[in-house]
Amino acid sequence: MISGLWNGVTGLNTFERALNTQSNNVTNSNTIAHKKDDVSFEDLMYQSRYGNGVQIQNVEKNFQQGNLKVTNNTLDVAIDGQGFFIVNDVKTGETLYTRAGNFKMGTDGTLQTAYGDKIYGNPTTFSSIVSTDGTQTYNNNYTKFIATEPINGVGFSRTINAKATDYTLTAVDTGVSGQGFKSSSALLNDIRELSAEYNVQLDLYSANPVDGTSSTSQVTQVSFSDFSTELTSGYVEIYINNDSIKQPFETDAQTTMNLFADKISNVAGMSATVDSSGLLTISSLIPGRDNRITGAAINSNGYGINEIVSPVSGTGYAAVNSVRDALRDAIVAAGGEFLEVTNTINDAGPTLAGIGELQLKLDDLNISENVFGVLSIEDGLIYAKDQDNKFLIGKLETVTFQNPESLEPKGETLYTIGKDTGDPYNADNLNTLTGGSIELSNTNFSESLVDLMVYQRAFEASSKSVTTSDEFLRTAIEMKK
Repeated sequence: MISGLWNGVTGLNTFERALNTQSNNVTNSNTIAHKKDDVSFEDLMYQSRYGNGVQIQNVEKNFQQGNLKVTNNTLDVAIDGQGFFIVNDVKTGETLYTRAGNFKMGTDGTLQTAYGDKIYGNPTTFSSIVSTDGTQTYNNNYTKFIATEPINGVGFSRTINAKATDYTLTAVDTGVSGQGFKSSSALLNDIRELSAEYNVQLDLYSANPVDGTSSTSQVTQVSFSDFSTELTSGYVEIYINNDSIKQPFETDAQTTMNLFADKISNVAGMSATVDSSGLLTISSLIPGRDNRITGAAINSNGYGINEIVSPVSGTGYAAVNSVRDALRDAIVAAGGEFLEVTNTINDAGPTLAGIGELQLKLDDLNISENVFGVLSIEDGLIYAKDQDNKFLIGKLETVTFQNPESLEPKGETLYTIGKDTGDPYNADNLNTLTGGSIELSNTNFSESLVDLMVYQRAFEASSKSVTTSDEFLRTAIEMKK
């Protein structure tokens, strides 16, 4: 009878705790990324085949995936798969972990949890600056958008952005007749051609992000060695990509040849010089472009065409840089300034070396004089858009553990490492990070309500065991009277 009393008491204690646990699951059904607790029971030690009651064996977090909800908030991000975000407790400096991705920007510009603790990730670790005037930060003088391109390669992610000052206001006729003379309109046409080619190469690099090989520019020569006697009237002509470039006789042979070279230089992406011997040199300003040059003639007399440098179309990053350098030179020739900013984040590796706080303010990152950009998170990569340019400014990192179920909850959807959790390791390949979304609680109402009813009935039955054993004991005592 005494054993019956104590068996009932163990049931009361156990199912009270089980009710508390399941009630906690239900009350946190709307808590972002809450993970329900699973309760398991075990019987107590037997004596002579008679049981001594029940106790809770374990209360363990269930890290089954919760449903995702689209919020369209720019700093919300949900983990779909295994893993946890890394949190630095600003009060204690302790490293904690969470799956709640309802982040915010703190007053210091860093990415933080809803409670103000800092999210750790991989900040921009390398920036390449190509500047014609020493400027390293975009300011209000750089009004001409040229390009923006995100690139995701093996072991790295980067963005390449380029802008220029307003070269349309500074372009003037430049050069000497016959020696690469360019009108202001020709300078602008060169920039348009090179900008288009620069964007083409960026797209190719994005599709195949390799170091690659450089491009070279075509150089062609025609020797009009007898021009002084042949060009006394009529015209001089050549075809570039099937378009005729013709210069009628003007004043004298040398003047005519100089004007002829000037016409070629005014073709977008081309430059030409001619010397006193009649040697015409035609250079392509666009690396890798193969121009078809034919039909060199003075009146009806044809002349041989010699390609002294054949164009080589490069690949990858090197090809981008080849065109970039030519574009930079063209903008400078038009009186403008050019600035290209490349932000690169290398993968943190399995041990997440080099992670730290994530700064979101563009001015603190020395990218732009504008403080704030339009933020977005795409598969864990954090971008800031400033007008037409889009900059990679950080990367969220996730970790997991050999035994995540043994993580100890700290409240505020935070966890700390438990005795059997193991060391954290990179979980980037085990999940997808979805921006503009949050993970919901994985509490299952149907299961929880059924468990509550079962625990309630078990609690009532245990109390009945106590009262029944008490009645037996009272009867036994009365029999002794």
